[in-house]
Amino acid sequence: PLDAIPDLSDVQVIVWAEWPGRGPDLVEDQLTYPISTALLSAPRVHSVRGQSFFGLSLVYVIFEDGTDLYWARSRVLEYMDAAKARLPADVTPTIGPDATGVGWVFEYALVDRSGKHDLAELRSLQDWNVRYALASVPGVAEVASVGGFVRQYQVQVDPERLRAFGIPLRDVVAAVRSANYETGGGVLEVSGHEQVIRGRGYVRELSDLELVPLRAGVGGAAVYVRDVATVVFGPDMRRGLVELDGEGEAVGGIVVMRFGENALGVIDAVKERLTSVRAGLPEGVEIVTTYDRSGLIRAAIATLRNTLLEEMAVVSLVILVFLLHVRSALIPILTIPIGVALAFVPMLYQGLNANIMSLGGIAVAIGAMVDAAIILVENIHKRLEAWESEGRSRDRSEVILHAMQEVGPSIFFALLVITVSFLPIFALEGTEGRLFKPLAYTKTYSMGFAAVLSVTLTPALAALLIRGRIRGESDNPINRWLVNAYTPVVRTVVRRRVLVVVGAVALLASSVPAFLALGSEFMPPLNEGTLLYMPTAPPGMSIAEASRILQLMDRELREVPEVDRVFGKIGRAETPTDPAPLTMVETIVQLAPREKWRAGLTWDGLVAELDEKLRYPGMPNLWWMPIQTRTEMLATGVRSQLGVKIFGDDIAQVEQAAIAIAQALMEVPGTRNAFAERATGAFYLDARTDRASAARYGVSVEDVNTALEAAIGGVNVSQTVEGRERYAIQVRYARDFRDDPEAVGRTLVPTSSGALVPLRELARLEFTNGPDMVRSEAGKLVGLVAVDVADRPIVDYVN
Repeated sequence: PLDAIPDLSDVQVIVWAEWPGRGPDLVEDQLTYPISTALLSAPRVHSVRGQSFFGLSLVYVIFEDGTDLYWARSRVLEYMDAAKARLPADVTPTIGPDATGVGWVFEYALVDRSGKHDLAELRSLQDWNVRYALASVPGVAEVASVGGFVRQYQVQVDPERLRAFGIPLRDVVAAVRSANYETGGGVLEVSGHEQVIRGRGYVRELSDLELVPLRAGVGGAAVYVRDVATVVFGPDMRRGLVELDGEGEAVGGIVVMRFGENALGVIDAVKERLTSVRAGLPEGVEIVTTYDRSGLIRAAIATLRNTLLEEMAVVSLVILVFLLHVRSALIPILTIPIGVALAFVPMLYQGLNANIMSLGGIAVAIGAMVDAAIILVENIHKRLEAWESEGRSRDRSEVILHAMQEVGPSIFFALLVITVSFLPIFALEGTEGRLFKPLAYTKTYSMGFAAVLSVTLTPALAALLIRGRIRGESDNPINRWLVNAYTPVVRTVVRRRVLVVVGAVALLASSVPAFLALGSEFMPPLNEGTLLYMPTAPPGMSIAEASRILQLMDRELREVPEVDRVFGKIGRAETPTDPAPLTMVETIVQLAPREKWRAGLTWDGLVAELDEKLRYPGMPNLWWMPIQTRTEMLATGVRSQLGVKIFGDDIAQVEQAAIAIAQALMEVPGTRNAFAERATGAFYLDARTDRASAARYGVSVEDVNTALEAAIGGVNVSQTVEGRERYAIQVRYARDFRDDPEAVGRTLVPTSSGALVPLRELARLEFTNGPDMVRSEAGKLVGLVAVDVADRPIVDYVN
């Protein structure tokens, strides 16, 4: 299996639950907190992190290193059975795919520049055709949709007409729900044939909903849905959207790879499937690749492959130049690729993939792998040289055998010592272990096989290939020159040994200030060739404003000559692996090849130029790489290289501390931006039930809130079945009766007597501020400060 870097993600199981229309604080109290606390006691659980959004709860259960993923998933399912009793009756928690955010290996956009298909049609095409075609590719855990409009059958009720007919909204909901139903009546035998009886009643078109009867009116005339409502096609509520190249909104798809799969194999299979999918697309619709990790994987593997070939070529050339014997040079030349190839065998059975770190271990090992063959061949040459000067008194094979016996055991055990020297790395745990263990494994395998080859294959090759005339060291002009240059230096050093030792110690001491001034980094940044632009908007941004801002950003990015393609996303895709609120922008910036860049422009210079170009008030910038950003987000929950977590029990106090820390960090040298997530900046309109007033009408708090939920938020009462496609049927007030606070106050609440009372007579409407998103960890509320550093971070500043 091939990938760019090792998968550094923890063993993680995601539990997600939807509760439409509820605010983040209610989701936290009723869903996230009960689920998180139930899972804290599961075996081998390392930590539990929760995030509560508008209508969505995400709980991330991180297990100890070495836990089998599918064992962990089964344990979570067991503990979820106990947690369900503490959840609202209409909520069903589900575990997410067996994948992580690092599994986002391929992304694409559906666009129609001809204008023949709107965003709703493109989204239907993605959801019911393209998505299923790609989900069946081996190794794909899920295909997430984002952007566009999800089509709905919308029954937009006029409350004035409801009052005129004396019909409560709940009767409309019940009638519409019962109007979309099919059943079976067994079988009937007719003329020797079996006839299956079916009761057909699915909604097929808008008129089917318009003709749903609500009750009999005056004189026996029926009151239909069309008499109190307008039935139309409309979009479902959106919590995320995507945009392409600043040209306007598009529909996106994200291919999420299953945990532990072959990334390159999955991407190639997805692209092959897309070839057949494109052939069946409607005219004018095209699929545009917006992110493809296979280019990075192939570039990383090609770099290491070229390095290995260069090392083998240089080693072979050096041996040939110094020995001046082609057949002797073949011994180490043949030993290197055989030892490397043998190292892949345990890698395969262990499940290690080929990436920068694992192949880097082989590159590190090559220098030592070739030592055995070089020493063995050189000693044979020396003994054969002496044998010829003595007049060839013994058999040549005996001389070669004796020469190998002289150094063979020492070589074998020397290689074993080098092999064992990497064993302490296997004691590393967590992310460090996942990063460095592949390198240690492959270096150990390479050196181990080199030790075995040094006492098996290398002697056999030496006996077969070392033939003909063997030149002495003095016959080689390079050797003569080196000996002549080296000998006086050695003599001088031996005569002035005290001075040399003192000078060496002084040189060592001079390096200490330089060492102390060096920054430190856990993992050197891998230039993925693709940028991830992640500004954060203030809480409370509307979806329309988010679309406008995202398009402006993408258009400005696209104007830079080095930018090849821009795929912007704000909000979340429909996958548990994307915990993004509507305020979070994640824009993938594909760059042109380096040879097309402006002369003298560096990577850091380009990022600085882009950072200066995109300055939006209240939206601090973060620039990093897609894989590394998602790796860090999965490991810590922070989406930047450096971050601070603040724990507490009061969300307002947590936010105040986070803001103070962010302001302090902005003064630290090397800080490009420091941003404290605003926990209480969202805007709310609260309807607080006046219990005394409600009691006079015989109305409960539940009656008031249920009426508010159905009328303003809407209720998905059923879904249509149209071939392979499914669309929700929603009932709620028409927009004119719910688009301002006064309209909300006129919401009709049914009383026990059947009368309809406006909401304003039963509750107080108040404007307040509250959380846009609630984070928690181990049962505590958490605030985050994300820090974008221009240079390498120095953690001591934070302390």
